[in-house]
Amino acid sequence: MNLENGRSKCMHILLVEDDTVEAMTVKRALKELQVTHSLSIAGNGEEALAYLRDERNTRPGLILLDLNMPKMNGIELLTLIKQDSTLRRIPVIVLTTSKHEEDKIATFDLSVAGYMVKPVDYPQFVKTMHAINMYWTLSEVS
Repeated sequence: MNLENGRSKCMHILLVEDDTVEAMTVKRALKELQVTHSLSIAGNGEEALAYLRDERNTRPGLILLDLNMPKMNGIELLTLIKQDSTLRRIPVIVLTTSKHEEDKIATFDLSVAGYMVKPVDYPQFVKTMHAINMYWTLSEVS
């Protein structure tokens, strides 16, 4: 978490995840890690794109993106985000079950900030979320 003028600066996170259990797991892990960033959840790529394009919504400082979703998958959404001049600079970390090399290559070709495979084991998942939080805390820019 960044400090700005001696005060903690809160960042907004957009989680794009179609599985409600997985979304709850992310929320639980963030709470356990005492991450105070606000969180919005979109259930698929179409919902995420609508959220991002709605100026009334808080602009996220980070997007956590699942790849395997109905309607519009993560790679399709990522392609649209990176083509949009108002969205392309929002850092995206892929948080997925996919271990496919072609998914990793496709997302890094689209300039993701990171690619994390979701562990099945909850304590390991918390460690993954801690790594994401630490990475983002250290690399976050205003």
